[in-house]
Amino acid sequence: MTSLLANGDLAAARAGDTAALERVLRHSRQDLRRYAEFHCVINDVEDAVQESLITVSRKLRDLRVLECFVSWTFRIVKRECNRLKRGRRMFSGQPITEEIAPVVVHEPAEWRHDVAAALESLPAHYRQIVLLRDLEGLTVAEIGAELGLSREAVKSRLHRARVLAREYLSP
Repeated sequence: MTSLLANGDLAAARAGDTAALERVLRHSRQDLRRYAEFHCVINDVEDAVQESLITVSRKLRDLRVLECFVSWTFRIVKRECNRLKRGRRMFSGQPITEEIAPVVVHEPAEWRHDVAAALESLPAHYRQIVLLRDLEGLTVAEIGAELGLSREAVKSRLHRARVLAREYLSP
């Protein structure tokens, strides 16, 4: 999302440029969705993102420091997730407590090290495809546009990269 500051879209959106606002919201959507997946009930993720984007579009002019945009949007998403959880609890009749933090299950450190080693073992062009798809969440079409590859080439490389990573990780 830092590229929004670099190309001036964020400042233009704050000044009232609707086209820039659309670009900012479109660019932010995927990061907000990924963040919401950790803080919302799975059925509420899309609702939280939508409501957060509406809030961002309404309140962007009130943001005093543009460099805080990312953390500001994440706080909005988390607040919206908590609001939806409270609503779900009220609807279900469960008592509402002050602590609504999600249960975070950490995978063992060895798994992270194994996955990192598997990614490191991949040739650079395969590693790049896996990182763009699985870490950054880009679509096949977006990856193809970014790397100048056809849709079929992206899918083929992604498949080969995952096969190689699986082979590395299998005992």
